[in-house]
Amino acid sequence: MRAPEDRRAIGRRRIWLLVAAALVPLCLLLVLQYRWLVSLERVSAVAHRATLDNYLEAVASAVELHYRSIGERSLNLPAALFTPDRLHKAAYHFAKKGGDEAGRLFVVGFDGEDAGRPLFFDRATSALAPLPWSEELRAVYAAVAPWKVLAAKPGTLERPSLQVDDRDPDHRSIVNPITDEAGRVVGLAGLLIDGGHFEREVLPRIVADALPEFSAADAAGRPLLTVRDGGGREVCCGETAPARPEEATRALGFPFRDFSLGIHSRHRTAADWARRNFALNLGLSALLTAIVAGGVLFALRAAAREMRLSQMKSDFVSNVSHELRTPLASIRVFGELLRLGRVESSDKVREYGELIETESRRLTHLIDNILDLARIESGRKSYQLAPGDLERVVGETLRTFRPRLVQSGFRLVHRACPDPLPPLALDEAAIGQALGNLLDNAVKYSGRSREIAVGVRREGDWAVVWVEDHGVGIPRDEQPKVFDRFHRVSTGLVHDVKGSGLGLAIVRHVAEAHRGRVELESRPGAGSVFSLWLPLAPAAGEPAPLGARRTSEA
Repeated sequence: MRAPEDRRAIGRRRIWLLVAAALVPLCLLLVLQYRWLVSLERVSAVAHRATLDNYLEAVASAVELHYRSIGERSLNLPAALFTPDRLHKAAYHFAKKGGDEAGRLFVVGFDGEDAGRPLFFDRATSALAPLPWSEELRAVYAAVAPWKVLAAKPGTLERPSLQVDDRDPDHRSIVNPITDEAGRVVGLAGLLIDGGHFEREVLPRIVADALPEFSAADAAGRPLLTVRDGGGREVCCGETAPARPEEATRALGFPFRDFSLGIHSRHRTAADWARRNFALNLGLSALLTAIVAGGVLFALRAAAREMRLSQMKSDFVSNVSHELRTPLASIRVFGELLRLGRVESSDKVREYGELIETESRRLTHLIDNILDLARIESGRKSYQLAPGDLERVVGETLRTFRPRLVQSGFRLVHRACPDPLPPLALDEAAIGQALGNLLDNAVKYSGRSREIAVGVRREGDWAVVWVEDHGVGIPRDEQPKVFDRFHRVSTGLVHDVKGSGLGLAIVRHVAEAHRGRVELESRPGAGSVFSLWLPLAPAAGEPAPLGARRTSEA
């Protein structure tokens, strides 16, 4: 492999290493981000579920605390009151400590003739009295019966506590067994829970207070709570629950052990929220990754382009140095021979003088190309367009170029236009330079072929100058690039032929400045035909195709 190819291969490897160094950590970061988001999705779902469980726990705890507080305050009577002659004094305790939310209060003593008979507290009279037979009374007798049996048996109750009897769900009661110093059950203090009051007043208040951070303005974020009794009837809380399973459930507990609590997110389930957050975060991560990757690739592309330009300019300097050195060496050698007087024949003197003039023109041509490129890139290149004879310009250029062709062993075929061409709006020097660049390109890439054809023809409203060689040809994928500055065709021959890479770029610029174009027809191994298309001058009365344009932009 040749040195330039080595440098290009090393440059490409460096670029790919830079791409890998930038994109591999980025991809790794995206994978880690994805795994973190998956973990976050699970944690978010668990956290959301825990929040809903805590809400249910708060509601259940508040209900239990509410009724335990009422029971402990209202039903904690001294054992001394539970005698036949003192039981009526329990009314004083109920009047003092039994609030409106205590429901219907009652006491039962297990001594005397009325043992086991409930007496109910009348708030209007602040006295105890029996009730006529009713469903309420039947429920109370059912709640008292086990304790009456326990009181009749020998034995003690070490730690009495509030007990719930819910065998009749419509008339559930809380009872507090009263024991004497010996631990014997001597009576009961109890209350019948007002279920309607619980559903209308107590439960809605507790539900509303369970999450105080949800204000009325933020009601859309408040979850929906459903409370169902033992029969499945929804008893709270005035809003229709969504038709989907509850996200979290639990029993209500004391004193409504057959009630159940269920909770829904108002709009989305915990899984929905987790999936939505996952998709949102993943999308943002992917977008940011794509932006960063795009920036990295853009920077790498710019770096690669700069490397290519640097390499192209390095090759350009090397090639131009060679192009300058060759004619200068020839001029120096022939000049020294003439100066030293070693050439005696006048024919040889004339020959050497022509060779010096040819190499000087070649050197001038190269320098003109470099200067023209500098003017084109800076936007200062101008063309003086005036009516001119294209055939004459082509002939003069060929006369100037012929000695070099003859010296290199080429046969030049000139095919003039069969029909006379009208005057064209031309910058003759620029057209001559463009034709010279095409001839120079044909000489360099003719390979073993030693014939170059140049001709002029008319194609409708166009005059066409063409240059044909029978050399190495140009691959199809390279053809659109040959008119770019510094570009050289990547065939094997290009490494053996020096050149500046400017000639065809200047040809295209000259053609466009004349409102024309340059075309290429080529096949590898069959040679190339470059055609310079120039518009003919308009007929009388028609506007000039070039107008007043004098300066061509790069």
